[in-house]
Amino acid sequence: MSTRIGLVGAGFIAGRHVESLTALDGVTVAGVADPQADRAQRLAERAGARAYATWEDLLGGETLDALYVCVPPHQHGAVEDAAVDAGLPLFVEKPLATDLPTAERLATRIEAAGLLTAVGYHWRYLDTLEQARALLADAPPRLLLGAWLDKAPNVPWWARQDQSGGQTVEQATHLLDVGRVLAGEVTGGFATGGRSPDGPGDVLDVCTASLRFASGAVGTFSNSCVAPRGYRIGVQVVAPGLGLDLTEHDLRITDAAGERTVPRQRDPIAAEDAAFVAAVRGEGDDVRAPYAEALRTHRLAVAVARAAADGGTVQL
Repeated sequence: MSTRIGLVGAGFIAGRHVESLTALDGVTVAGVADPQADRAQRLAERAGARAYATWEDLLGGETLDALYVCVPPHQHGAVEDAAVDAGLPLFVEKPLATDLPTAERLATRIEAAGLLTAVGYHWRYLDTLEQARALLADAPPRLLLGAWLDKAPNVPWWARQDQSGGQTVEQATHLLDVGRVLAGEVTGGFATGGRSPDGPGDVLDVCTASLRFASGAVGTFSNSCVAPRGYRIGVQVVAPGLGLDLTEHDLRITDAAGERTVPRQRDPIAAEDAAFVAAVRGEGDDVRAPYAEALRTHRLAVAVARAAADGGTVQL
């Protein structure tokens, strides 16, 4: 029997999920909901699905096995509540919300319901990240340098603090998540940021945080949305006798043997979708960022963003 998936949101990331979901055997994308009718229709046609104007119409019109929530950050909340009420396994794109209370409230409901969830921290499915972890097993990280230096995305909500949560929460959260994977939990630190008069919207256009990890490592994570498109996005790691440079596309390794670059071998979004669908079917347990785990990264990102706005300490 086919696994029937509904999608709420028809933007770029929803399109990426449609590509991978429709490539999986026994998966049907049954419906796509988006208030922009033309966008919903286009993605629905790609997926062989029905288009809906609202998520309420989608849930009322389809029998689903799982729901993907791919909405702008400020729109999280009500749709997840509806999924919990319906007992629907839930895939949520990051960030979990613009704020912390919304995400914490949902996490409490999800835990109480025992609901299967996954969150779109797809860097966790990079095979190159797995290689980095293996290399660091015998040489624990001492220093991490994360950078998300890019141009602001051309979507109207992104440059509004109340709708995106800012770049740290909306984009650089991926790097903070990688930091947690490689070096463990953050115990504190400091952050600062700024916004130029001609920067995009009212979000900080530069931010940097110096963080302490419980493992003893330290890290600096910086982001800017006024750089050239795709200028620098990745995490560098320094360990005894070892240097790593991880991007979404490859891993550069520097050690006593010299320098070599290892390209990734799989699409991480396809891998996370396959893992989620397998879990929905009861055929696998490789969900790497369930909601409760993703909340830890979201809590860190919100704390860094607040500290950067105030020029103060990162309080967790």
